[in-house]
Amino acid sequence: MGYTQVALEDKILEMYPEIRKYGLSPRLSFDEDKNAWIIKFKKDHREFTACLDKEDADACMDNTYCEAFESELKKILGQVEEKKLTKHVKEADAGRS
Repeated sequence: MGYTQVALEDKILEMYPEIRKYGLSPRLSFDEDKNAWIIKFKKDHREFTACLDKEDADACMDNTYCEAFESELKKILGQVEEKKLTKHVKEADAGRS
């Protein structure tokens, strides 16, 4: 299946709107050795990485959700949420001092 990196990024953002909801910026690159797309999500100064096999990317372009990628994404969103909560706790503690 032929598609561009930009088309895949747009499709991922369409299918997984929580990426934008959490303020993540995805950057895709194709790894020939792994035959997979490497997706780096950036938020502030942090970076999180997920892998999307070529076959799963092809399915994604056909509007099919990929369980493996979705599982990785949920872990990343959990890490983002955890860091957000930790930051709020630290700010609250600093305000009490």
